[in-house]
This record gives sequence, C-alpha cells and structure tokens, in this order.
Amino acid sequence: MQVDSPSSSTVTTTSSAKSSSASLASSYQSFLTLLLKQLEVQDPTNPVDTAQYTSQLVQLSSLEQQMSMSDKLDELTSAVQALGTGSSALGYLGRTVTAEGDTTALQNGAANWEYSLNSEAASVTLTVRDEDGAIVYQDSGATGEGSHSFTWDGTGRDGALHTSGTYSLTVTALDSSKAAIATETRIKGTVTSVDTSGTSAALGIGGVSVPADDVLSLS
Repeated sequence: MQVDSPSSSTVTTTSSAKSSSASLASSYQSFLTLLLKQLEVQDPTNPVDTAQYTSQLVQLSSLEQQMSMSDKLDELTSAVQALGTGSSALGYLGRTVTAEGDTTALQNGAANWEYSLNSEAASVTLTVRDEDGAIVYQDSGATGEGSHSFTWDGTGRDGALHTSGTYSLTVTALDSSKAAIATETRIKGTVTSVDTSGTSAALGIGGVSVPADDVLSLS
C-alpha cells in the first residue's frame, strides 16, 4: 500500500480560504478608513445624511460578520483535516511498515532493514551501531545491484545477545576499483504507537519515531 502525500486539491482549498480571509480583512479595513474619513471631512453645515450613514454602518457590520465567519470556517477546515490525518494514521497500528531511514528498533528478537545498491558491488560491509554509536555487529552483505533485505538477530560480534534498544545500519559498498557505490537504506518494523499531536502524524516503531510521510509501503 503506497502512502500518498496530501492532494493538491487540499492544498488549493487551504490556500483559497486564506486568500479569501485576507481579502475580507483588506476590504473591511478600507471600508472603515473611508467611513472615518467621510466623517472627518464632512461639511458641518451639510452633514452626511443619516439614512446613508446608517446604511454604511450596516454594510460595515456585514463585512465584520463575514470576517468572523471566515475565520471560524478556517478553524473548522484545519480541525477536520487534522482529524482525517489522525484517523488514517491509526490504521498503521500493529502493521509492518517500510520507511526511509537507517535507525530501527529490535523487536521480537530482530531488527530489519532493506538497502539498495545503484550498481553491482565488489564488496558490501554492513555495520550495526547502538544508540551510542558503538559497533555491535559487522558482516558482509549481498553485492548485487538493486534491493536487499537484512535481518540482525541481536547477537553482537562479541557473542553478547542484545534484546532491546534502537540500532542503525551503515552500508559501505565498493566496486572493483575500491570506489564507493551509492546506497539507500530503509527500515522495516511493526508500528507500536501513533502520535497525531503535531502537524503530521508520527509512527512509533519500538522506540523509534518515524514521520508517516516517510512510509514507503505497508504490509
């Protein structure tokens, strides 16, 4: 399941609402300025007609009400959009996601990554580091061009068994002339929590927070 970014229609709607609010505010300010100027420069011997002035005040009040309504509609639109994002994000709970990044959690005795090579490599070294940056595991990896999966079972290079924590993977790929080959790293794990308090939802994979926008696939 591919996760899409916000649609252009949503962005357009939000921009239009902001533009309308700004236009109303500008009109209100201009109308008020003209009304006060009219009072300021009126001829005391021939003042503004009461009926005309009352009509202008009614128009000013109407503009003010439109501004208030526009602001409330903007707030309602933002609230509905946030609710929609949060509701969608809750669907990730308990599901396995693949996302951009190199740091993931050790879950159920395993930490899972995927990595891609832009071309065939002569050698690939996979290095796993703990939260402090210390190397806990290192081994050779698949060298073919394209995507590969890598699962670490928590057994360190010193034989010690790691049962929890977050770990990062570094992929070092070299061609036959020892030149570096471009690589991409992705994490794979089960979503254990969802945080919708920010402007965009964040998924918790163990102790790792991943923006929902970084999710590439869901299974």
